[in-house]
Order: sequence, then structure tokens, then C-alpha cells
Amino acid sequence: MTTDSPVSTTIRTNGKAPASAYPKVRRMKFRFGEPEPIKRHFVEGDIALSHLMAILSGTFPPGEESFIRSVRRFSDQITDPVLKKRVAAFVGQEAVHGQQHRELNEKLIEKGYLMVRFLNFGPNTLRQKLFVFGEKLLPAKVHLALTAAAEHYTATLGLRVLETPEIQAIPADPEAWHLLNWHAFEELEHKSVAFDVYRAVGGPEWIRIAVMRILYYFTIPVATAAVAVSVLTDPSGWRPIKLLRQAYGIFRGPILGGLMAEIRPYMRRGFHPDDIDTDAVLQKWQKELFGTEGILVDRAK
Repeated sequence: MTTDSPVSTTIRTNGKAPASAYPKVRRMKFRFGEPEPIKRHFVEGDIALSHLMAILSGTFPPGEESFIRSVRRFSDQITDPVLKKRVAAFVGQEAVHGQQHRELNEKLIEKGYLMVRFLNFGPNTLRQKLFVFGEKLLPAKVHLALTAAAEHYTATLGLRVLETPEIQAIPADPEAWHLLNWHAFEELEHKSVAFDVYRAVGGPEWIRIAVMRILYYFTIPVATAAVAVSVLTDPSGWRPIKLLRQAYGIFRGPILGGLMAEIRPYMRRGFHPDDIDTDAVLQKWQKELFGTEGILVDRAK
């Protein structure tokens, strides 16, 4: 990977960014498959990126539900009324994210994405019960530290998605793009909530940093392996030379190129997500998505 980042983030060194208003819970309803059905490779002409986006979408519903459970394990220890309201908004946003990604995932499963079917397990299934059982084996603060670290990943990727013209220009299914932009926007809105809960309940810095260090070295290899397996289940995507070229573009281009350099500040002692100023991006996309003539005004129920 390259070390130069296409995203011009601003690190606030003279104190934390002021806490923004509570994240807003928007009850969204996207129209996947309308007016035309989603194509199998819904990122036009890009097999590798279609499978990567499908894998991410497949992991979001169980992942978001796990994040909610990790925060709720400490609900009786949160005494700050402001943080309580931010947590309630965080839970609401994550629940809607999971619900809308499940709807997209159903369309992807219809198109033959077997890995999405495997990852997109619902409540009361054996896989969900095993997943929750595994969570309970973790110390509660480790589970919460995992959520805070994962939220830094999603916020970092979300900022890239919203700030990088080359990413916005990628031709893909329009409604899937709307979902992605909305999700990225809300990840920035609540980027510090789980982190602040972790601090409020006395989560040690060394655990926070150690958890991220593990994710730092394993996330990309695990995601790459999942995408490779997904492609193997897709005979229409068995084009080795094209796939290698596309994979190179993902790793060296604006999507993942330099990503790990942006993740590293999280492992600095004293780091806080609000050290990265995303206020201007949020203001711009608030108007773009939900202003008077916003793109997604009619998707908000």
C-alpha cells in the first residue's frame, strides 16, 4: 500500500473538537432494484470491487448489532446525560444501518453472492447465537474496545468516500451509492460515541491500543481472503488477469491506498476521534443529502 493518503484530514492538536449535537436518527427506506434490477457486478465493470462492497454490506448487519450490544453492556454505568442521549442516537443509527443493509443484502443474495448469504445471518439463527456466545466470552471492555476501533475504521473509510472525487466518480448502482454515502455520513456523525463510552467506564488505554493493533494487522488480510472466496463462488468473475488488475487498483488507489497510515493515529496514547476535524465534510453532505433539495430527502421516512 502507499503511505500517502488521498484524504486531507485535519488533526486538531489544540484540544478536542467541540462535541457536536446528538447524531440524528433517520428512518431511511432505500429503493434497491428500482427502477432497474441490481446487476450482479453492481460496480460497473469491476468484479473485485463489486465483491468487496458486497462483503462489507454482508458484515454490516451482524456487526452493527454487535456494536449496539457492546455499548448496552455498560448502559447502567453511563451517568452523563449528554452521553446517554448520544448513545441512544448511536443505537438508533446503527439499527437503521443494519436494517437497510439487510435489504440490499437480500438483493445481492438473489444475484448469487453466497458469501453475503453466509455473513448476513439474522436473529435467532444458529450462527447469530454462536456469534453472541463468542461475544460473551470476551471481557465487556474488550468488546467495547473492538467497537470503538471498528468505528474508527468505518469513520476513516466514510471520510474517504465523502471527500474523494475519484471514489464518488466510480460508476455503480445508484441506490447502492446512496446507501453508501448516507452510511458514511452517519458514521462520521457518531464516530466518537463508542470511544467516549469506553473512556467514561474507565477503559484502559493499553487495551484500546492493543485491540486496534490486532485489527490493524488482520483486517485487510481477512477482508482480502473473504473477497477471494466470494469471487471463487462466482464463475462469471473468473477472469484472473482482469481481477489482478482490479485488485491492484483497489489497494493502490483511493479506496485503500494509504488507509493504514490514517488508522495509525488511533494507536497514539491520548488520541480521540474528534482530533480529526470532519465538521466541514458533515456540513457539506448534510446539505447534499438532506437539505431542501437533498438527494435523500424522499428516502427519509
